[in-house]
Amino acid sequence: MESNAVLLESKSSPINLLNEMHQLRLLGHLCDVTVSVEYQGVRAEFVAHKAVLAATSKFFKEVFLNEKGMDGPRTNVFLNEVQVADFASFLEFVYTAKVEVEEDRVQRMLEIAEKLKCLDLSETCFQLKKQMLESVLLELQNFSESQNSEEESATQPGILLESKAAAVVEADQADCPLDPPDSPADRPSNGMSPEMPATKSKEKM
Repeated sequence: MESNAVLLESKSSPINLLNEMHQLRLLGHLCDVTVSVEYQGVRAEFVAHKAVLAATSKFFKEVFLNEKGMDGPRTNVFLNEVQVADFASFLEFVYTAKVEVEEDRVQRMLEIAEKLKCLDLSETCFQLKKQMLESVLLELQNFSESQNSEEESATQPGILLESKAAAVVEADQADCPLDPPDSPADRPSNGMSPEMPATKSKEKM
């Protein structure tokens, strides 16, 4: 009888592989490419592994697959108009899948991702820019709502004063009627003598 197939899958293997390649690059072990970066007179060299760069960047993949011969033990690649700090962050990202940069550098990281055709970094930058934009819009919305509530609270006391004044006037009118019942039709007709209203008015006086 044939036994059923089972899947052996490691969740930590990809992370461990990246970490190990990152350590090898930092120590300069098994590196087979040197990337020279120059921007406005500032130049730096970075050693890396062709396989990692080719797997994460279509730009480097095309360069390595189309190279005619080796210059020596390592291949040299020259990049112009790329800032040293940005390429260092790019290398850290492709070797660790994460990198910490300032907010004003996110756009530059997106540009270098597009220049080097690194899809993972492009998508990460797009998502981060989207979150930053949503955060700014939320802050603006909260600020606008707080301004509106302040304006409404500023107009509320005047409305309350007006309503209170109207209530006072109504109460005064109820206590002091303008037209007292002096006419015979308004006097009570329950058999009382006509002197009763006069007596009551004298008592009030």
